[in-house]
Amino acid sequence: MSHSLPPLSLYIHLPWCVRKCPYCDFNSHQADRFETNGQLPEDAYLSQLLADLDADLPYVAGRPIQTAFIGGGTPSLMSEDFYYKLMDALRDKLTWVVDAEITMEANPGTFEQEKFSHFRKAGINRLSIGIQSFQPNLLKTLGRIHNREEAIHAVDKSRAAGFDNINIDLMHGLPDQSQAMAMEDLSIAVDLNPEHLSWYQLTIEPNTEFYRRPPTLPEDNTLWEIQDAGQALLTQHGYAQYEVSANSKTNRRAAHNLNYWRFGDYIGIGAGAHGKITLVNGQIFRTRKTRHPNHYLKNLPEALAIKEAIEQEDLPLEFMMNRLRLFETFDLKDYERFTYQSVPKNLITACETAIKQGLLDANEWKKNRVRTTEKGKLFLNELLELFLP
Repeated sequence: MSHSLPPLSLYIHLPWCVRKCPYCDFNSHQADRFETNGQLPEDAYLSQLLADLDADLPYVAGRPIQTAFIGGGTPSLMSEDFYYKLMDALRDKLTWVVDAEITMEANPGTFEQEKFSHFRKAGINRLSIGIQSFQPNLLKTLGRIHNREEAIHAVDKSRAAGFDNINIDLMHGLPDQSQAMAMEDLSIAVDLNPEHLSWYQLTIEPNTEFYRRPPTLPEDNTLWEIQDAGQALLTQHGYAQYEVSANSKTNRRAAHNLNYWRFGDYIGIGAGAHGKITLVNGQIFRTRKTRHPNHYLKNLPEALAIKEAIEQEDLPLEFMMNRLRLFETFDLKDYERFTYQSVPKNLITACETAIKQGLLDANEWKKNRVRTTEKGKLFLNELLELFLP
C-alpha cells in the first residue's frame, strides 16, 4: 500500500496568562510569578522554542507547513519584538505553503490591542479573540479581566490592524445563564461580523477551580433550548456549523483545526505542547512537551518530549474520534491514507451498527462514505463508543 505523509501543521504554546480562569484546564501559569522586573523571560523562551523546533525538524520530512496556531495561556501577552523574531526564525527554518493560515489567540484587554498591528506585520494573519461572554456578571464569574466595551473594541482594533480573518470564542451553558442572556451574547458577536465563531458549551474539567467548587449550571432543558436557538441564529446570519462547536462563513473554516480533525500531523513546540507525527514507515505517535515553564526553560530539547505510539488496535477510535467531530462526508479511503492500514473489520461493523441506530447516513455508506446524521450529531458520544477497541 503506497502512501504520502499527511499534511503538516505547527502548534506553538505560550504558557503565561494574567490570571488563571476558574474553568481553564489548559497549561497556563500566572505571568507575574515568572517575571523579573516586570518582564517575562521572552528571550530565553524564544531560544528554547527554536531549539525545541530544531529537535523536531526530522519529523517534517520535506513537507511544507500548512497552518500554524499560537495558543496558550495568552500569547498576546508577549511583546511585538518577540513575534517579529519568532516569525522570522520560522520562515528561515521551515517551508510554508502560500498564504498559510497563521493564527494567534488574543485577549480583548486594552494593553494587548495596541500590539495587534505589529502581530499582523510580523506575519500572523488570523486572530482568535477569547471574549467568552459580553455579560458583566458572567465575565466576573469566569474570571475574565476585560469588559463588554473592551471586547467589542478589540474586534474593531483587529480590523484596523489589517486582520480580515477573525474568530470569536464564545461560551454558553454558563453559571446562572438564561437563554435570553446566551442569545444576547451571540447576537452581539454576530453583529461584530467575524469570519468564524467558536461557540461552545462550558464543561467542568478536573484540575480547575470550577471542579473544586462547582457552580450552578443551567438545567439540561435550558441547555438544549440555548443550543437549538443559538444554531438557528447562527444559520440565519450565514454561519454554517461544520464541527461540534465551530461555525463559519463560506470558505472561512479554521484550516488549522480542520487538519487536526482530519487526522493530519502537527508538530507541537513550547511548554505543554502536544503533537501528532506519522513516520514514513507508517508508525504514528503523539508527543507532549514538559508542562512547567521553568522545567521547559532549563532542559535540553531531547529531555522535553514524551512520545507515545498509537497502537494499531486504537487507530479506529483515534481516527473516528477526530473525523466524526466534523460534519462533513469522508471517504473510507481516508482511513487508509491517514493510518497506513486497511480499513479493519471492527470499524466496518461499528459503522453498520451506527447506521442501524440512525447515527450514520445509510445512503452515503453505500458509496463507501461516512457522514453523521442529525441524530448522530446529537449523540456523538454514543456514536464514538461504538468504535472502542
